[in-house]
Amino acid sequence: MIPAFINPLSGNAESARAALDAVGGFDIEEVPPATLSRHVRAAIERGANRLVVAGGDGSIGSAANVVAGTGTELAILPCGTLNHLAKDLSLPLNLEDAARVALNGSATAVDVAVVNDRLFLNTSSVGAYVAFVRARERLEKRLGYHLASLVAGARLLFHMPTFRVTLRVAGEQLDRDYITPLVFIGVGERELRLPALGARVADGKSGLHVMVVRRRSGARALAAGLAAAARGVEALARTPAMDAFLVESCRIESRTTRLSLDGELVTLSPPFEYRHIPAHLRVVVAPEAVN
Repeated sequence: MIPAFINPLSGNAESARAALDAVGGFDIEEVPPATLSRHVRAAIERGANRLVVAGGDGSIGSAANVVAGTGTELAILPCGTLNHLAKDLSLPLNLEDAARVALNGSATAVDVAVVNDRLFLNTSSVGAYVAFVRARERLEKRLGYHLASLVAGARLLFHMPTFRVTLRVAGEQLDRDYITPLVFIGVGERELRLPALGARVADGKSGLHVMVVRRRSGARALAAGLAAAARGVEALARTPAMDAFLVESCRIESRTTRLSLDGELVTLSPPFEYRHIPAHLRVVVAPEAVN
């Protein structure tokens, strides 16, 4: 039986359990997010070759911090709002179909990144996105996720916080100071042009895709965002609005201690040391997706 962990506090916990029960072959355990890492570690210590986590990008990231580098395979039941990693891996969003992949799929190695030894799978950001998430979380209970996101985004246009950051990239011999509203770092090459809008580029280059927005005001940041959506990262990086680099490691020096990892807010002590680690996590995908 494959260990399967479900967050009992999530709105689709019952659907996740029903999907796993329908497919069969899973030892299902309801585990709140605060103790997920401990339960995943215990399963690995008991010799689990594969385990399943039903959750969003935050839960998957918490499990991956424990699973990465162990050889244990991580299967995903996409139960979050955005499910970025599941989409990147072309996993089915239908829970019963995803459970079949979790049971019968094949493992493939994917790249990850770490910041100060904290692993993330998709994206990290420092600056405006942190302010956006904090505002959205305050509003979400009253307005719901989507409306809260819209209101939080509108507020940023009127007050776009900025911070001073020093970006150091050894391979590029780069040591540059910025006053910026946002530094974005993606695992693998990313595209901002619609409809991708931050998604991983199919067959894109490996490494950390670092983007630094150089516009200060909310209106100018919005203009830069619209330009990126229309023209793409490469075109925007040739203008004064944004710098972009694809690197193996970088260092961000700043006074801020809050940053986003895979959409979740965390507190770390600066400086932030980012490293790209190729093929560090084995995830389960449909057999036809394995090269």
